[in-house]
Amino acid sequence: MDLAFANIFYEIALLVLLAAAVGFVGLLLKQPLVVAFIAVGVLAGPDALGLVSSVEFIETLSQISIAVLLFLVGLKLDVSLVRNLGTVALATGIGQILFTSLFGFIICLMLGFSPLVSLYIAIALTFSSTIIIVKLLSDKQEIGALHGKIALGFLIVQDIFVVLAMVTLSAIGVGVGDEVAGVWEVAQVFIGGLLMLGAVILFIRYVANPVLAHIARSSELMVIFAVGWAISLAAAGDALGFGKELGGLLAGVSLASTQYREAVASRLASLRDFLLLFFFIHLGASLQLATLGDQVGPAVVLSLFVLIGNPLVVLAIMGFMGYRKRTGFLAGLTVAQISEFSLIFMAMAITIGHVGEEAMGLVTLVGLVTIALSVYMITWSHKLFDWLEPWLGVFERQHAHREATDTQGAAEAKGHDFVIFGLGRYGCRIGAQLRDLGYRVLGVDFDPEALTHWRDMGMDAAYGDATDPEFVAHLDLGDVKAVVSAVPRDRGALTEADPQLTLLHGLQAANFTGQVFLSVQQMAEADRLLNQGASVVLKPFDDAADYAVRQLTGGLASGPPGPG
Repeated sequence: MDLAFANIFYEIALLVLLAAAVGFVGLLLKQPLVVAFIAVGVLAGPDALGLVSSVEFIETLSQISIAVLLFLVGLKLDVSLVRNLGTVALATGIGQILFTSLFGFIICLMLGFSPLVSLYIAIALTFSSTIIIVKLLSDKQEIGALHGKIALGFLIVQDIFVVLAMVTLSAIGVGVGDEVAGVWEVAQVFIGGLLMLGAVILFIRYVANPVLAHIARSSELMVIFAVGWAISLAAAGDALGFGKELGGLLAGVSLASTQYREAVASRLASLRDFLLLFFFIHLGASLQLATLGDQVGPAVVLSLFVLIGNPLVVLAIMGFMGYRKRTGFLAGLTVAQISEFSLIFMAMAITIGHVGEEAMGLVTLVGLVTIALSVYMITWSHKLFDWLEPWLGVFERQHAHREATDTQGAAEAKGHDFVIFGLGRYGCRIGAQLRDLGYRVLGVDFDPEALTHWRDMGMDAAYGDATDPEFVAHLDLGDVKAVVSAVPRDRGALTEADPQLTLLHGLQAANFTGQVFLSVQQMAEADRLLNQGASVVLKPFDDAADYAVRQLTGGLASGPPGPG
């Protein structure tokens, strides 16, 4: 190991290689990188492999990673987006924050923590990981579903709360260590903050769009500018006394209203993930395994609180507002974990001197447990709902009026010749041609935007999910000649159910006697579905290829050329 410590380059090489190995194990276990990175930090720390010796260098990379991460958070905080948040996003976001912080505070007091430490831990428990949730919902193709849109809405509310919490910490913790700043020092920070905020507003109004219009001509230059801008404002924030975190956040906000926001965010995502490795390595190197062992009991209690309490409060609020228990349950599962921001928040609290390493160790353990378990909860959310549905009726009103409003009502299947599940390009094309032939067609999808597009085409639509047996069972299919599924089957690692097979079984359970047309992407699926009872298997890719070949060869006067 002496050779590894002889040069920072060797040390970083070992750490990155270790991260790749642990990350591969995490991939096999279907875990996000955050869990793998925390594990790497603990393994590389002094109580395990002891690989970290260049503490100052890794700490610098850790601070850069925080600046870039908060820069990307700031990019999401477009003023117009915040202004257009729906009431359900505000209600569930604020309700979950209040519930978690209040009852988390009470639980921490009962566990023997001081009121100040209990307050910090409780606030840290309110943050959910936007990165993990968006990734999981995208992999499951549920980012556009009603529960996915609601979840993204209250995640934005949480991000705003993160900002307010960090602003408050910066105001309280002017100075370093345990010293309490005087009134004049606090006033200096606020004056500096106002000046910097004013400069950012002027930048947004007069400079951001013209500058980025020129920089955007080179994607490489855009990345360099974004990182430089984030680090520069983070350094300015630190110099003015309110912290690197808020400086990086303001840098992101300054570009959030530009048309280049998404391009900047997408190009920095990989860099963010790489740099975050060093934040967790620095975090793990500062933790003592003995300290973590002492916190196992409290960590179990708080983990159960987050895993069970957070989803239940979202489910209760959405049920009260008139949403179905299924929508509330699927949305609620997305907050069953804490975030990387929880650890950053606790790190700020340690810098101020309000909490010790024991509290950081406790929150780190809670993060490991809740993130690891919530991944499986979200991945298998539909099966979990099926198991727990008999006990969830208390969270649903007799008439889910709000969900009917949000989806503009649900047309009855009765009186239609065809019902099409999945209103993407393929489903819309089938529906339009059936309509033109004089058939009555009902479209079903869980994406409100797809439903709106379908209705704009002049056809009836219903909000529903092919994987929801309850929805299929309540459809009146007496007049329906055939049901068509154009729902894509994503073979991603996190997709839990085959929508074609689930719909087929649901129709069989509902005693549907018409024909069932199911679309497949791979020929290997066709025989299985036909054996299960499908009437016809549609092969859109094969059919499109056959049509393309006919078009390509139809105008040729002769056949294919002979050999030679």
